[in-house]
This record gives sequence, C-alpha cells and structure tokens, in this order.
Amino acid sequence: MRVRFLGTGTSHGVPVLGCACPVCTSTDPRDRRYRTSLLIRGDRDDAAGESILVDAGPEFRLQGLAAGLQRLDAVLITHAHADHVHGLDDVRPLTRGNPLAIWASEADVAELRLRFSYAFGSGQIGGGKPRLDLQVIPAGGIRIGRLDILPIPIMHGARLVYGYRIDRLAYLTDCSHIPPASMALLEGLDTLILDALRPREHPTHLSTEQAFALGRKLMPGRMFLTHLCHDQTHAQLEGLCTASALPFPVAPGYDGLEFEVQ
Repeated sequence: MRVRFLGTGTSHGVPVLGCACPVCTSTDPRDRRYRTSLLIRGDRDDAAGESILVDAGPEFRLQGLAAGLQRLDAVLITHAHADHVHGLDDVRPLTRGNPLAIWASEADVAELRLRFSYAFGSGQIGGGKPRLDLQVIPAGGIRIGRLDILPIPIMHGARLVYGYRIDRLAYLTDCSHIPPASMALLEGLDTLILDALRPREHPTHLSTEQAFALGRKLMPGRMFLTHLCHDQTHAQLEGLCTASALPFPVAPGYDGLEFEVQ
C-alpha cells in the first residue's frame, strides 16, 4: 500500500493569508501546507489497484494534479468541516463513468447532503454536478478491493469525528482525545499518522507533546505528524521529533511525501 500526503496543514493552510511570520515566509517547500488530506493507493499499478482519498479540502484539485490522480474508488470523510470537504465538487471529472462512493458517519452524511444539496436535487442537464453516492460507513468497516477500512471514533473537542484504520495504517487527524474503545482498535500498527497542531495546547487538537504521549501508548512501527499550523517550521518540528526520544521513528509529514505501508 502506497500513501501520499496531499496536504498537512491546518484549517487556514500555510502560508496563512495576511501573515508574515517565519513559517509563512519560509522558502523551504516543506513549510507550504495545503489543507489536510491523504491519498492511499494499492500495490498494483493497473486498473485493479485501489485508489482511496481521505478528505477533500479546498485545494483538492491542485493536490490531485500534483499527485497525478487519474481515478478514485472512494472518498473517506473524517468530518464535514470546511477544510476537509469543500473540495468535493472537484471530483466531478472522476465521476463521469460512475458515481463516486463517499463514506462518512451518519451525521456527516446528513451534513454533506445539505452542504452539497445542488448535487442531489433536480437541475438542468449540463449543470456540472458531481455524482456523489453518500454512504454511512458501518461501525464494523468496509472492504475496498483488498483494503480493509475501519472507522475509528475520536474526539475533536466536543465533536465526534472519524479517524480511519486501513489495514496497518491509521490516520487520525483533527483529534484532541482518543476514547479507550478506539485505542483498542489501534494496536499493531505499522504507521500512525496523528494530529499535532502545534507545541502549545489547543482545545480541539493534540499538541505536539500530546501526540508524542499517545505514540508512546500505541507504539506503532513509525509515526508522522499532520494538521500542522504555522507555529513551527518543518526543520523545527524535526528537532522536536528528535528530542522526543520515542522508541520508534517519528517525523512531521509534508505535502507530497510518499511512503509504503507493509
């Protein structure tokens, strides 16, 4: 399974509009962070290989072009906040042959139906509507091709959202707390991708140190940090990862980073 970070930034993106801080004016390309999103591809390069998107934020079209995206089998939605779903209209070219399955919680399916109501109502032919097949993902998960997808309930402040476990990969963005029942679903991971907004604490996101502490409990084979704001450069985050002295590799993600999950 191949994984690509399409975006690793917070809801504002980085650079932040109107900001002249050292991160927003950095010349390091790893400090340019589109809104958080992930692309998962199966091992096969032919038409049978799985292609799964997690979230579609405002830069999805640009992210998909950079990744050479040609097709999608499904989109997994963590939650219906704007920075995670407001690029859904841009899946239109990928829905010409068949409607695209969009998997989310029951509450988020209802919210998406309202948010993108034009896609589900009657309208003129040629109106440019994405063909979205909204589906509530069952608690026991689904199988797409050869990949097992399990929703992981986590807390984003007071809001229940979903992370996802895809075989031995777990993707937990927009997270401030993982309930005990969900912790039990995260054992034996090869790779953990975890929210780590900033070094300072935040009411709806994990801080860098809180992410490290959860990593120590879950003990994955390796860990990447995502949903990063403009408090720290990539190089500074690498320094924090080194200083954490975790017993497994840990690093900040960055847009365009690709890796394999066994």
